[in-house]
Amino acid sequence: MSLEVTDLVVDIDGRRVIDGVSFAVPDGARVGLIGESGSGKSLTALAILGLLPDGAEAGGSVRWNGRELIGMPDRELAQLRGDEIGIVFQEPRTALNPIRTIGRQIAESVRIHEGLSRTQARARAIAEASRVALPDPERIVARYPHQLSGGQRQRAAIAMALACRPRLLIADEPTTALDVTIQSEILELMLSLVEDDGMSLVFITHDLAVLSQIATDGVVLEHGRVVEAAPIATLLTAPSSPVTQGLLRDATATLWRPGGVR
Repeated sequence: MSLEVTDLVVDIDGRRVIDGVSFAVPDGARVGLIGESGSGKSLTALAILGLLPDGAEAGGSVRWNGRELIGMPDRELAQLRGDEIGIVFQEPRTALNPIRTIGRQIAESVRIHEGLSRTQARARAIAEASRVALPDPERIVARYPHQLSGGQRQRAAIAMALACRPRLLIADEPTTALDVTIQSEILELMLSLVEDDGMSLVFITHDLAVLSQIATDGVVLEHGRVVEAAPIATLLTAPSSPVTQGLLRDATATLWRPGGVR
């Protein structure tokens, strides 16, 4: 299955915030959307899934496995979300329901899409918690989000997104709120799960160093427009746009240096 975004536009209260964005994610590919805050990368992801805020309207084309998603009724989109397309949000504290146990939240999509019983769904939740390396999964599925650390909450969010084995995962800055050590662990986990399941990946970030660890190709956005699209190796060694050059300077100002691209 493949994702094709063509001339995507998003208007919010009459103001154009995404202007002609196009990119493709072939089956099994790992593509990054990168740009500074306000560049439109997260809005692009929300438009793909039909999750734009009130007052926003999308145009252009978003095709998933040949099916047009722009204008698709929400009931049909809801069948795709979590089943064929999963999403991991930036801040799991707000993405997770504070009054539901972790296990119930992991199991929710499989109960909806696969029709599992409550007992079967709990067993599945434990298995998924184990798969994302949550400690003592049988106990942790009975806990609430506030009882988990930030890294554990993000692992739970990943388990929720992948429980139905979607063919595409959209990860919207999933490591931004984590410290460097936990960030690295989450990136390694996500990459291994994507590779194991043969999923396609759209990874959203403002950090070229992070993107180099998980994606093979990058699409650079500024003010809602694509300013450069190239393999990650090219973005790291020969960026053509001033925006990408600035992102590279920011990345090399850390302990990270170009090289070792997957």
